[in-house]
Amino acid sequence: MRSLLRIVCLVAAIAAFGIYGRGQSNPSPTPASAPGKASHASPKPEPGKEMGKGGEDIGKGAAKGTEDLAKGTAGMVGNLAHGDVGGAGASLGKGVGGMTKNVAVGTGKGMGKIGKGVGGEFKKLGHKSSHHTRTT
Repeated sequence: MRSLLRIVCLVAAIAAFGIYGRGQSNPSPTPASAPGKASHASPKPEPGKEMGKGGEDIGKGAAKGTEDLAKGTAGMVGNLAHGDVGGAGASLGKGVGGMTKNVAVGTGKGMGKIGKGVGGEFKKLGHKSSHHTRTT
């Protein structure tokens, strides 16, 4: 029970970090394309928005996992009411397995996007620092 509480707190903290990062991004002006040339490349997302999407993916994974756990628990209760102890254990195991899978997938996707966003922020900082010249 304690480990579940720790996971939920970690997910909430990561989601809050992503939402905060999403609000910090400044839109960069896009250069006008040359006349006669169509640009087919999609614009690269801002680092803050990328981190926000990562928090969103983590939240979605946690929500889907909670849904799977609830379905498994409901199946377990139904099986216990009918006296099927083996089916109850199988239902709960299926729910826990689904939760584990969805939380792991959501966390993996989300952390990947958050990592890309953090890397983009460092890249922006690197560009800003290279434009400063120091006079001594």
